[in-house]
Amino acid sequence: MREITVDQFFQLNNAVSIDVRSPGEFKEFHIPGAVNIPLFTDEERVIIGTIYKHEGADVAKWKAMELVSPKIPSLLKDIKAIHEKGSEPVIYCWRGGMRSKAVATFITFAGLSIPRLIGGYRAYRQYILEKIPSLLPDKVITLHGMTGVGKTDVLKGLYNKGLPVIDLEGLAGHRGSIFGTFGLFPGNNQKTFDSLLFKSLTEMIDSPFFIIEAESKRIGKVVLPDELLKKKQHGTNIHLHASMRSRVERIYNDYCLPYVHEDWFHDKVVERLSFIKKRIKNHEIIASLNEAASIREYKTVIQILLEDYYDPRYAHKQMEYSEPFHHIDAENTESAVKEIMQLFHTKNALAN
Repeated sequence: MREITVDQFFQLNNAVSIDVRSPGEFKEFHIPGAVNIPLFTDEERVIIGTIYKHEGADVAKWKAMELVSPKIPSLLKDIKAIHEKGSEPVIYCWRGGMRSKAVATFITFAGLSIPRLIGGYRAYRQYILEKIPSLLPDKVITLHGMTGVGKTDVLKGLYNKGLPVIDLEGLAGHRGSIFGTFGLFPGNNQKTFDSLLFKSLTEMIDSPFFIIEAESKRIGKVVLPDELLKKKQHGTNIHLHASMRSRVERIYNDYCLPYVHEDWFHDKVVERLSFIKKRIKNHEIIASLNEAASIREYKTVIQILLEDYYDPRYAHKQMEYSEPFHHIDAENTESAVKEIMQLFHTKNALAN
């Protein structure tokens, strides 16, 4: 049975990690790019765990053997197919225990030399957490701007130009506000975020800088690394500006237009507004929000929230950052991307 360390795993060419945990475990978190070829279903895993708890390890192992035996040919066939496509499969489970050992043993008996990851996902996670701080480039360029100016769109434009961008909201699966999961899944957990951040950083090795959007320490369910936050505080700042009209339109197009006719949409808006209204002390503003929401004037709701909630909070948050700022008109995303690119090429002001 071949076994490799996490460090050796990252040195492989065309490696494809084979996650043999149950589908539920895989869905919760996994190595980015992994393929789930489960030894047990979620239900079978519960059965074995229950037997282990009440009847002991030997009885549980026997039941596991009964459940797995009919699946072995199919499991091996799926793994072999990946191998035959020119990839290097690497088998792992939670902590390099019996499940990955069993599959690796079956593979070895079948005549294939496919490695197993020592320590499993747990070893992988420990490895990436140790590596992330040292992978962060020295310089950080931070895009600032009030809600709705199009920071994410500008980030995507810069990424498409080949610049080293880390989309923190994208990695978190959350747009960073109370409405941050509208139209999205509930957001990534910390393990998934860390894995995706590590992957992003490995794709920009040797870059002297990276570009991010100004974010708080927490985005949805995840917390940003302290090392990243420290670099952000002392990096180069770009401030994006846009009119209230375009900001309202952009937010409406992103958060409302795709979902406004869905049955859940209005009730979800009212629910999220209830959280915000607890933080607003002005009763006139609350009354205006209630009225606009009741008649489904969502653009009016957005403008009230921007003027009386998000913009004041943003202005207070900006006090944490030191000047100078490069000020960019982001009314048109493409023009903003071009202007930022000019800063790189003509002044070299951002990378130094």
